[in-house]
Amino acid sequence: MKSKKEIVLRCKNISKNFGPTQALKSVDFEVEKGTVHGLIGENGSGKSTLTSVFAGIYKPDGGEMTFLGEEWKPDNALWAEEHGIRIVVQESGTIDSMTVAENLFLGKESQFRKGILINKAAMQREAQKALDAIGVTDLTASVRTSSLDMQERKLVEIAKAVYGDVKLLVVDETTTALSGEGRKLLYQVIRRLADNGASILLITHDVAELMEQCDRTTVLRDGELVGTVEKEEFNEAIIRQMMIGREINGNYYRNDNDGYEDEVVLKAENITTSKTLMNFSLELHKGEILGIGGLSHCGMHILGKALYGEELILNGKVTLPQKQVTITSTMVAVKNGVGYISKERDAESLSIHAPIYENISSTGYELNKVWKIFVSKKKERAYVNRQIEKFSIKCQSPDQEVNNLSGGNKQKVAFGKWVACDADILIMDCPTRGVDIGVKATMYQLISEMKKQGKSIVLISEELPELIGMSDRILILKDGIKTGEFLRTNGLTEQKIINYMI
Repeated sequence: MKSKKEIVLRCKNISKNFGPTQALKSVDFEVEKGTVHGLIGENGSGKSTLTSVFAGIYKPDGGEMTFLGEEWKPDNALWAEEHGIRIVVQESGTIDSMTVAENLFLGKESQFRKGILINKAAMQREAQKALDAIGVTDLTASVRTSSLDMQERKLVEIAKAVYGDVKLLVVDETTTALSGEGRKLLYQVIRRLADNGASILLITHDVAELMEQCDRTTVLRDGELVGTVEKEEFNEAIIRQMMIGREINGNYYRNDNDGYEDEVVLKAENITTSKTLMNFSLELHKGEILGIGGLSHCGMHILGKALYGEELILNGKVTLPQKQVTITSTMVAVKNGVGYISKERDAESLSIHAPIYENISSTGYELNKVWKIFVSKKKERAYVNRQIEKFSIKCQSPDQEVNNLSGGNKQKVAFGKWVACDADILIMDCPTRGVDIGVKATMYQLISEMKKQGKSIVLISEELPELIGMSDRILILKDGIKTGEFLRTNGLTEQKIINYMI
C-alpha cells in the first residue's frame, strides 16, 4: 500500500466567480511533498484559475486553504512567491525592455543595492549563476530580453522561478513554448526539485507528457474536480474521457489523401532575411496544406513572418502570382486575402486588453460597411457573433476582454478573426500550441474544411505528428535552408523526417 506523504498545499471547497461565470465550484485539491502532480482539463476548466487563487493572484469567493500546515491567505502574488510558491506562466512573463538579469531579479533588486545605486555587475553575475544552475549556458545575463526568442525568454522565467527556496513550483503549459532540448532541461529541473523535497504542479494538455512526468494527476472539468488518478492507474483513454466527459476514438487528423490543384497562389523566390533564411523558395498551391517543420531555431517561424510581410526581406520576394502582387507589408497581405496566426499569440495575434468584439471585427471593416462609407454596428455584431457561435468561444459576452479568456478560447478568437473575413491564404504558426484535445480537434476540422473550400494553408509546427497528420506536403528546414520535402503517404514516419532536421 502506498504510504501517505506530507501534504504541502490543501484547498478545500474553493469557489471563484467572474461576474455570472462560476470558474471554480467547491474544488477540493491537495499536493503532496516531493511529488510531480499533474493538473489537466479542457481550456476553461479552471486550471489556471485554481493556481491563481492559491498563488495570490485572485482572492477566492469561498473555501479555505493551508500551505505547509498553516492557514494560507496570500496577500498578493509577490507575497506568495516570497513564501515559496512560484509560477511559470503559460504566456510571456518577462519584460522586453529589461535585461535578463533585471527580469530575473525583478522585485528583489534590494539585495544588490549599495546606497541608492544598484550593483548591476553583481546582479548579472548572480543571474548568470541562476541560469547555469538549470543548465542554460548559452544566454548572457546582460542582454535585453527583447533580443531573445520565445524559448529563451521562457528559460529565463524558469531560472527566476526556481531561484532561492521554492516549496511549490507551478509550471503552467510551459513546455508548449520549448523545443525538445528545452523540455528535457525543464524535466531535469523538475525531477531535481522533487528529489530535494519540493512539489511541482505540472499543468499540461499533453496527456502523454503528463503520464510520463507526473506521479499523480488531477482532472478538472467546467470548474469542478472530476478526480485524481495515481501513476499506477494512468490510462490515456480514461484521462481524456475524464477531461471532456466523453470518449474520443481514433485520431483527429485528416483521413483523406485528396491532393491539391496545380495553381500556385503564393510564391517565395530566393528570399533572404536578416535572421536565418538564406535564398529560400517555396510554392503554395490552391487547396494545399503545406507543412513547415524543423527544430526550434531552424528559421520556420521567421519564414511565416516573411510570407506575411512582417519580416524584412533583404533579397528575393514573396508574391501572389494570380493577383500579380508582391507582399511588401502586412497591410498588402491582409488587403489581398492573406491571414497570419502567430506562435506568440498574446503578443502578435491578439490585442489581449481589447474585447473579443474588437479583435474579431478588426478584419471586417470593409465587409461591414454600408454605402461603402460607414461601418454598420449591426452587421459588425452579427459578424462577431457568428464566430463566437461557430467556435463555441466560452465568454460572458463579445465585450469581454480577451485577456480574461483561457488559452484555448484566445486561440479560437485568433482563428475566428481570419475565418470571419474569409481569408484565401492562412499562415498558421503552431496553431494548436497550448490548447486541449477538444480544441485541437476543432482546429483540425476547420483546417480540413478550409482545404475543401479551396483555401490554402501554410502550417508551421514543432509537432511532427501534426505535420504528418494534416499536411499534403512537408518542407523541413535546418539553419534557414530547405533540407527535405515529403509528400503525404501512408509510409511517412517521424524518424524519416527527423533525419533531415538534425
